[in-house]
Amino acid sequence: MSMSKEKKAYNRTIKIEDEEIPSIKSRLLQINSKQNLEDIINKTIYQPLEEIVNFLPEECIDLLFIDPPYNLSKKYGNTKFNEMNNNEYEKWFEGWFVKLIPLLKEEASVYVCCDWRNSSAVFNVLQSYLNIQNRITWEREKGRGALHNWKNNSEDIWFCTKSKKYYFDVESVKLKRKVIAPYKIDNEPKDWEETEDGKFRITFPSNLWTDISIPFWSMPENTDHPTQKPEKLLAKIILASSKENDVVLDPFVGSGTTSVVAKKLNRNFIGIEQEEKYCIYTEKRLLIAETDKTIQGYFNGVFWERNSLHDQKKEKMKLHETFRLDLKE
Repeated sequence: MSMSKEKKAYNRTIKIEDEEIPSIKSRLLQINSKQNLEDIINKTIYQPLEEIVNFLPEECIDLLFIDPPYNLSKKYGNTKFNEMNNNEYEKWFEGWFVKLIPLLKEEASVYVCCDWRNSSAVFNVLQSYLNIQNRITWEREKGRGALHNWKNNSEDIWFCTKSKKYYFDVESVKLKRKVIAPYKIDNEPKDWEETEDGKFRITFPSNLWTDISIPFWSMPENTDHPTQKPEKLLAKIILASSKENDVVLDPFVGSGTTSVVAKKLNRNFIGIEQEEKYCIYTEKRLLIAETDKTIQGYFNGVFWERNSLHDQKKEKMKLHETFRLDLKE
């Protein structure tokens, strides 16, 4: 299975050399009996969810992130998903979703991705089993548009909790915005600050996310997975709804974004994926994350607006310089 391709200049897409594959594959886990948490923590399980969900330990998950196949005919590696009518998709979703609920701790949070076609079906299932707290809509900024319809440029994420008591850290997910029209009182900045890089305001997050960039060829997190979620998106969710050392589960982990971001943010993770190719990408990215903890668009404890890369680079250089000084000490 060759996964190595020639890359053009400036293409930073993750590349896996053929000689790497055997050692990476040896890191994958397969199970066929009931597991304890310590047996599967910080592992990538290379099996279909439906085969192993009953082997997973109960009441151990703090945060569940689900990015299932949307109700579209699409191929994921060697697996093809066929579009259904909405009622069929709802039944399919509920069939495996209910088996994940016993895995959750009482104060656990759940985030489920979907698009406008299947958002109502997902909502119908979620409201039957969980407390729905909000619906996040995020701008994908991708696609060529449509001649006879509005360009589909957003996706939904349903935010739910198992109980009415749950963890949410709003301070960890604030957004850093440039101030267009700075307002002053007595000649002092009102709710903004002026730095050597410009005028900025730190704002509370809303349920409309317009600062996310889809991974593409010049981003070092990019793989050839057709529906890869951005690390920045997962960072928002993981920081807001989990604490350090909590356990994050992704039952459709794909090329590993959830596991990688959890590792970068000092959380534990469990990733499940039935495509070997994407499991290998996951493990490759986890190896990279051992030395590179950066998340595009997230610096110094705040999230930056999209396309403010110049300012982000300045912050990144400052962080790297601090890191080098720490090593010398």
